[in-house]
Amino acid sequence: MTARGTANRFLQSVLQNGVGRYICQLKRLSIVFSKDAPTSRGVREFIEEGVVDFAKQNPGIVVYVTPKRCNVPKLVGEYLNGAVREEAVNRKTAEEVAQLIQKMASQSGLGVIRIRKPFHTDSPSIQGQWNPFVNKSSALNVQDFKKDGERPEGPL
Repeated sequence: MTARGTANRFLQSVLQNGVGRYICQLKRLSIVFSKDAPTSRGVREFIEEGVVDFAKQNPGIVVYVTPKRCNVPKLVGEYLNGAVREEAVNRKTAEEVAQLIQKMASQSGLGVIRIRKPFHTDSPSIQGQWNPFVNKSSALNVQDFKKDGERPEGPL
């Protein structure tokens, strides 16, 4: 997809995260699964083993566990900005479900977009990007490798 067709915006901080204290953007997580479907086995294992630990580690996230007859188990995350994300977790292991839940907890709920720079120039520099060795002598980059026992000559 071209850059013109993608959404873009300037970089901004979500609720000033990082300035003061961190605010987790995920406010509600619903785990929908079937009690007996084989596609929900990994989700059931995660609920038995790790959902209590996740809830203790993340007290700001409300976790709902909803058993209902469904073919495809899913995770539904609701964020502070009103965004709702659904992830299908059919035939995933308990570890993969835990990783996906942790990923949802660390996201902001905003879509992935191209970030625009707050400046623009019609004539960009042709000199190249600066690095720490731009104005250094090239003799610093040269080293002679002698046989064992001999000392190298030069500034090193």
